[in-house]
Amino acid sequence: MARDRTPAELVGATPEQPPFEITFDGRPITTLPGRSVAAALWSAGVLAWRTTRRGGRPRGAFCGIGHCYDCLATINGRPNRRACLVPARPGDTITTQEGHGHAELAV
Repeated sequence: MARDRTPAELVGATPEQPPFEITFDGRPITTLPGRSVAAALWSAGVLAWRTTRRGGRPRGAFCGIGHCYDCLATINGRPNRRACLVPARPGDTITTQEGHGHAELAV
């Protein structure tokens, strides 16, 4: 199903600042000011950006308010950031977080 109008158009919103780019696993994503990292990824069609510690099952945003920790992502090299709470900033680099996010600490 194609959208005729974006959510911003439906409510008549006009961002004060222009769209900007972030990257997700090397892929450029254009987003709007004021969006969280999770919202920016969702708007680009990315629904999962973490895998579980056991089983490697995909996870993304679940509650959207920072309670569940399903949306953990590695943002600008820092693992275990809740993507639903972190505002997207121009030039942010988000990478899929695998497991607990500290693979470099493995023995």
